[in-house]
Amino acid sequence: MTTDLDFAVAAYTEDGVWTVTPLVLRGEPDLSTVVSALRRYPGEAGVLGMLSVDEDFFILLRVIGGRARLLISDVTAATEWPLARQVVDELDIPLADDDDEQVPAGDLAIIADLGMSAMDLGALCDDVDLYPEEMLEEIAEALGFGNQFHEAIEAVG
Repeated sequence: MTTDLDFAVAAYTEDGVWTVTPLVLRGEPDLSTVVSALRRYPGEAGVLGMLSVDEDFFILLRVIGGRARLLISDVTAATEWPLARQVVDELDIPLADDDDEQVPAGDLAIIADLGMSAMDLGALCDDVDLYPEEMLEEIAEALGFGNQFHEAIEAVG
C-alpha cells in the first residue's frame, strides 16, 4: 500500500518565533527522505516534522543536528503502511499484530522541553476519538504555534 499523506509540515523556532511550513515530499515518502528534508531547516531547538497519514495515524519527528527522534501515534499502522514500518524498524521494536492494541511507540518525551510532557503526549495519543490532524493540532497549540500550524495546513490544501 502506498502512503497517503494528509499533510506534512516542518516547524522550527528562530529568535524565539515559530515558523511552520508545508514539507514538500516528492513521490512515495520514506523516513530517510523526511529526515533529509527536515535537516534543511534551521531551528534553535531542532526542527519538528509533523505528518498525518490517511486520517489513520501521525508521525512526529524532531531532528537536532545529526540525530532524529521519532514518535508514531499507532504502532499497528506498521502492518499496513510502509512509512510507519520504517519508523517502527528505526525504533527497533517488534512489528505489532493487526489485532494488537493501538498504542504509540517511540519517544514520548520528544517535545517535553518545548511544552508538552511525555504524559500529556501519551494521553493525547491514547484518545481514540481524535483524528491524527486533531492530535497534531493540539500539539501545535500546546507548543505555541497553533495559528501557524493552521495556516500551513490550509496552504497544503
